[in-house]
Amino acid sequence: METHNNSNVWLFFAFLIPTLIQAQTQTHNYIVHMDSSAMPKAFSTQHNWHLATLSSVFADSKAKTTSIDSRLLYSYTHVVHGFSAHLSVSELEELKKSPGYISSFKDVPVKPDTTHSQAYLGLASNSGAWKLSNYGEGIIIGVVDTGVWPESESYRDNGMPDIPKRWKGKCERGIQFNSSLCNKKLIGARFFNKALIASNPNMTLSMNSTRDTVGHGTHTSSTAAGNFVEGASYFGYAPGTISGAAPRSHVAMYKALWSEGSYIADIIAATDAAIIDGVDVLSLSLGLDDLALYEDPVALATFAAIQNNIFVSTSAGNRGPFYGSLHNGIPWVLTVAAGTIDREFGAVLTLGNGDSVSGVALYPGKYFSGQAPLAYRGECSSSKEVSDLKQKIVVCEEGKNSLEDQIENISLINVTGAIFITNEIDLESHIPSSFQVVFVDKKTGEIIKNYIKSTKSTTKARASLEFKKTSLGIKGAPSLASYSSRGPCLSSPSVLKPDIMAPGSLILASWPDNSSVKWIDGEEIYSKFNIDSGTSMACPHAAGIAALMKKAHPDWSPAAIRSALMTTADSMDNTNSPIRDIGNNNRLATPLDMGSGQINPNKALDPGLIYDANLKDYVNLLCASNFTQKQIQTITKSASNDCSSPSLDLNYPSFVAYFNNDTQTNLTSVQEYHRTVTNVGDPVSTYTAILTPIDQIKVTVTPTKLEFKAKNQKLSYKLIIEGPRRINNTVIVFGYLSWVEANGKHIVKSPIAVTSLALEDYANDD
Repeated sequence: METHNNSNVWLFFAFLIPTLIQAQTQTHNYIVHMDSSAMPKAFSTQHNWHLATLSSVFADSKAKTTSIDSRLLYSYTHVVHGFSAHLSVSELEELKKSPGYISSFKDVPVKPDTTHSQAYLGLASNSGAWKLSNYGEGIIIGVVDTGVWPESESYRDNGMPDIPKRWKGKCERGIQFNSSLCNKKLIGARFFNKALIASNPNMTLSMNSTRDTVGHGTHTSSTAAGNFVEGASYFGYAPGTISGAAPRSHVAMYKALWSEGSYIADIIAATDAAIIDGVDVLSLSLGLDDLALYEDPVALATFAAIQNNIFVSTSAGNRGPFYGSLHNGIPWVLTVAAGTIDREFGAVLTLGNGDSVSGVALYPGKYFSGQAPLAYRGECSSSKEVSDLKQKIVVCEEGKNSLEDQIENISLINVTGAIFITNEIDLESHIPSSFQVVFVDKKTGEIIKNYIKSTKSTTKARASLEFKKTSLGIKGAPSLASYSSRGPCLSSPSVLKPDIMAPGSLILASWPDNSSVKWIDGEEIYSKFNIDSGTSMACPHAAGIAALMKKAHPDWSPAAIRSALMTTADSMDNTNSPIRDIGNNNRLATPLDMGSGQINPNKALDPGLIYDANLKDYVNLLCASNFTQKQIQTITKSASNDCSSPSLDLNYPSFVAYFNNDTQTNLTSVQEYHRTVTNVGDPVSTYTAILTPIDQIKVTVTPTKLEFKAKNQKLSYKLIIEGPRRINNTVIVFGYLSWVEANGKHIVKSPIAVTSLALEDYANDD
């Protein structure tokens, strides 16, 4: 990149030199072309020749390798005569001396993965959870949502297994929807609106069928279990192949959410039908706020699902970043928070001097790529102040005026584009713009401003914009999204919620053809795919991964699957630093924000130990929750609930304590928890307890070792949390209990959260 700043040149080489040195020692995958006619007759196959060639290379370079077989990735015979191997730069140079060597090149992705969240989560075709579960083959995921667009390529049934014989569901006829639209992928489509119509008898529904006119249901169901679709993108953003988390699972859609309104009775009916039809997993990207468990239709419906051994994934809600804003904090379901992925959308601003800078952007419309006048106008404090900048690229800088106000001011005039210089880290709600907008940081802003100043006349400063750029491998991912609702759960505070975090920010998935994705220049634009954000997008990721788990471990209970997901979650980002909270000035995300951490499907498949729970355990919790027998019966549907052993101490893979009983800091509180873990790993194994220090709090575990002699053996332990009744100078302190297997194969990790605020203090600030 050409530059006129000497300090920038120095910085560039200061960065480049260590990078070049590091590149010499790093290993990469290489595609190696070989002359097959040079293969000695002593070798019976090219594979053996390739092995011998690599063996010679490693011997000559004295490389310390695990095995040649592991370094030789593939031997090719048709498309390429040669092989692919994992090599260092020096090993590649040695290989070039080998007889028969023609050429080589570094392996790079042909196209990025669009929902990229699946690749980001480690789901790959030749290993891990996808391979071991055969992509969730034969599992039925029920989705209660706004319907489905059956013509979407995500619902093609190529490669799908036959519909399970146990399936009892159906494909209901309706407006623009008939049974022929279902297939081996979309095996069920039903709609529920009797309560909606009864409440609005004069209403005319825009689409009285399971067909989706909103987009939400198509997006969530394709995220959970959509088939592979090549060539997907959002107007050029995130190009590549799209799929759901469980691409070989079946989808059953239950439309109970309507553009005209939604009612509890319809939601319950839809969930009831899903249970009767025989779904294995339920995905519910919906919820109601501030309800007791016995009044919450999601709690009622999902208890019935658990009774039928159906796993339920639910969304935490989008009322963050405030404490106590979470819904679906139900003890028997998985409650999912939303995080970012390592992908960024952007644009390039090319200045008149040839220098280029990048920024964050998600403008989907057509744009003028030629050069236009570039003008700096400070804070852009009013539309009147910038009214003379039509047909120009306007540069605004963050100041007293909010970013929202600046964007509004610029949107009122006909500019070619706008550059906003800001330190704001939470740009997710701003970047999906209806006009040409780019956001840059202060450092980049200085480059732009210096260029404008360097021109002899401000009228000669020019630049061009190029949108629809996609970058992968962004550092600091995942982060917790600011909108993601936070715990504690007011309806069941003894259970730490949310449980886990999954990708929810700027997720690409399928979309109805007739539902617009954006207004551009006063016109609606349409796309087969849309980028959307919310815990609604995180929930189906977890549902799809649960389907993989269900396939791999058909004998596991919903609680066992939830435990495996939670205890193997990642609390660190891709820089090996603790996950951060965008909504809290990038401070550390706490268990009340993200639960156990980012979902990790490959680790979850083999968790080592699980925390199981059954219906009796949930009843014991309800009995200890000061509910009346009738209120408990509302949930369990049983008139004879045994409350002889009430306990709020559910066998759950997380811990939460409320030290808020007194204003006197010299008083202490002691809280005791009992847990039982089941060995699902090696029959003979030993686990040792490791505790991270927690500020102001003392945590002890008894015993500190668990020695298992058989698979499925259960062992119990006690955890005690001791500390001041009111924690000083903070809302929450937290740490982790990890049960570490002696051979290091398994680490079973549980979050411990201690909060100082009384539940009544968790006011909703939105």
